[in-house]
Amino acid sequence: MKQQPCYILAIESSCDDTAAAILRNDEVLSNIIATQDVHKQYGGVVPELASRAHQQNIIPVVDQALKEAGVSKSELSAIAYTRGPGLLGSLLVGTSFAKSMSMGLDIPLIDVNHMQAHLLAHFIKDEHPTPTFPFIGVTVSGGHTQLVLVKDYFEFELIGTTLDDAIGEAFDKCGKILGLGYPAGPIIDKLAKTGNSKAFSFPVPKVPGLNLSYSGFKTNVINFIHKNMQKDAGFIDANLNDLCASIQYTLIEIIFQKIEKAVDQHQVSKVVLGGGVSANFGLRSKLETTAVQKGWNVYLPPFAYTTDNAAMIGIVGYLKHQKEDFGSLKEAASARLKF
Repeated sequence: MKQQPCYILAIESSCDDTAAAILRNDEVLSNIIATQDVHKQYGGVVPELASRAHQQNIIPVVDQALKEAGVSKSELSAIAYTRGPGLLGSLLVGTSFAKSMSMGLDIPLIDVNHMQAHLLAHFIKDEHPTPTFPFIGVTVSGGHTQLVLVKDYFEFELIGTTLDDAIGEAFDKCGKILGLGYPAGPIIDKLAKTGNSKAFSFPVPKVPGLNLSYSGFKTNVINFIHKNMQKDAGFIDANLNDLCASIQYTLIEIIFQKIEKAVDQHQVSKVVLGGGVSANFGLRSKLETTAVQKGWNVYLPPFAYTTDNAAMIGIVGYLKHQKEDFGSLKEAASARLKF
């Protein structure tokens, strides 16, 4: 007897993107994202504005995801949603909507850890290769920078993390110093391609073990820029591409040294990248080059799944549905949810 397909409605609202997706088993049928441009004028995400925008966007985004997938609400098998980590006000919008819809349709509710989803997005069925366990998971975003030993779908061991700023935040703060727009990461990445990464030298913080730090680097960049601007008001304009290349080189080197150490320490040569900064050309190139040199197996996510999206929430929902690992209406959103 042929098994009935499992249709998952997935909802993601952890930060400033309102997203919904429909999956049939491990295949993505639709993946809708509503971005919030209101934050650009403030140079960063304003939590209260993000929460309000989610409330405006969530119904039309879910409706569009269902229509694009050609799936009716009555066909849904379960609803998966981001429980955390993230901005609490934003999480509450998605959590409340998912719970209400689950109750209304009388179908299971599945809570998902946002950071797990970034790594498990690699198990979405498409033309890209799928990693095997165990692997070193590297999550790099505006809010998190983590190294994780992943032994199975839901067996995650945090082995290293930033002690302060995340790599994405460091990109944005450095970009602000240089007078670039928000988010600055993609702009720095683009300008770095035509710059000299060795033009300016910045120290790599020495942090014990597999943990890392970006706040000291950020302070060094600020002091360096201010010092040179006092000597020459046109310093940034004259050296912008080289500054971007040198800053990006060091930001990548900080995390890359820890990836190398994790591979050696745990004797696992499979490295899986996830999170918004995984779209960075410099980081992807560094990993691909090292994979050839050292015999690593490196898995880079498709660009559609690098930023916050609901497809990655959906694949976790499907994997949990297979195990009948359902959530409860009593479970609350958690801004600091752990693995």
